[in-house]
Amino acid sequence: MILFQILVLLSQLVGLAGITLIGVWMGKLGGFGWDGSGKEFNLHPLLMTIGLIFLYAEAILAYRVFRNSKKVYIKSLHGIIHMLAFVCAVVGLKAVFDNHNANNISNMYSLHSWIGLTTVILFGLQLLCGFVTFLFPGLQQSLRAVYLPTHVYFGVFIFGMAVATALMGITEKLLFTLDEKYHNLPTTAIIANTAGVLLVLFALLVGYVVCNSTWKRRDVIDAEEANNLLPGRSGY
Repeated sequence: MILFQILVLLSQLVGLAGITLIGVWMGKLGGFGWDGSGKEFNLHPLLMTIGLIFLYAEAILAYRVFRNSKKVYIKSLHGIIHMLAFVCAVVGLKAVFDNHNANNISNMYSLHSWIGLTTVILFGLQLLCGFVTFLFPGLQQSLRAVYLPTHVYFGVFIFGMAVATALMGITEKLLFTLDEKYHNLPTTAIIANTAGVLLVLFALLVGYVVCNSTWKRRDVIDAEEANNLLPGRSGY
């Protein structure tokens, strides 16, 4: 239990530090605004990091941190945090499209943009399917049980895609803003690279906490054990 608390606390500190460095980096690139300029673009990496990485992970961790609470409360918290994350992602996407359109820059030409938009679309579908299946109207328990492994798998998969997309975006932005100066490792490059490392570390911490079966909800463990005792199952 102590290890669990340490890892969760460490994940929060690392995640917030990553967001802070992204914010500092964008601040050094002119700050923030909503006028189609580079200041509006700067909202894109910050909001995507907050939404698709930090808040998304918080929603996943809710099932571990509050695993002894009533399930309906955790479901609601999980859904609300995911909705906030999705709003951040949508506003972040609008910021980058506004900036590109205002400055006659092509949209959707880079691998970062392809994977990024795919991630947001998958997240939207995951959110919709999860809401319909587990909250409202809520499917029969048997159908929920069938869909749950898929929901969990894609939840972790989308989180991994978000982190990978962020790393591509950080590199792309550094190359655009620094060009050949990048190899000299100026201050902005150090800040951005460190932010990327922190996001990877955040993903590792969250992934370990989420995948460690010791910290699952008791009812999930009981259901898995019962499933393993069905005819034809080995129990291992």
